[in-house]
Amino acid sequence: MAVEIHYVVVREGKEKMSFANKKEADAYDKMLDLAQTLESWLQSAPVNLEETQLEPLSLWLAEHKDTLAQVLRTGQMPQEGAADVKPDADPKVEAIASGRKPKAA
Repeated sequence: MAVEIHYVVVREGKEKMSFANKKEADAYDKMLDLAQTLESWLQSAPVNLEETQLEPLSLWLAEHKDTLAQVLRTGQMPQEGAADVKPDADPKVEAIASGRKPKAA
């Protein structure tokens, strides 16, 4: 019999994702904290965003915080081939936004 250790990120009593190591679980939890902060901040924006738009947008911004920081710092998009630039939707963000449990990478 094998023993496996899983680190589970739980938010509001719901399991969001599980990881094989603590470092990845902590990073994901920190990203969710940032997304929650961004969501609160976006609610004060002069643009009316629906609740169904706020969560996916805030999660996407939190996942791409390094690219966002570079854009804010330099006023330009990162060079092509940068690891954090992903124009396509992230399945983890889509899963969280739709209430499904995302799959760990």
